[in-house]
Amino acid sequence: MLHLLLLTFTGAPEDAAPYTAAHMEYLERHYGAGTFLAYGPTVPASVGGGIIARGVGREEVERITSEDPFVAAGVISYAITTIDLAQAHPALADLLAGS
Repeated sequence: MLHLLLLTFTGAPEDAAPYTAAHMEYLERHYGAGTFLAYGPTVPASVGGGIIARGVGREEVERITSEDPFVAAGVISYAITTIDLAQAHPALADLLAGS
């Protein structure tokens, strides 16, 4: 399974500032574990951010997103779209192995 995670600020983006360091640690932990393949801010950044996740089921990705310090602080909400890939470009084969 592949998951597209869309993060949206629930208020002013600057409300998230006190929690940014903990949020970055959260992102790096899941990136290092191979669950988060890529992440970054939206354009414009005032909307929120996005994450591509793989290798876990829907329930597990819901649990992971609930642990985000931004969620605990109430400054971000997640929308999760789960995709059961039918086809992927060969250039992505190694990247998506285990999805």
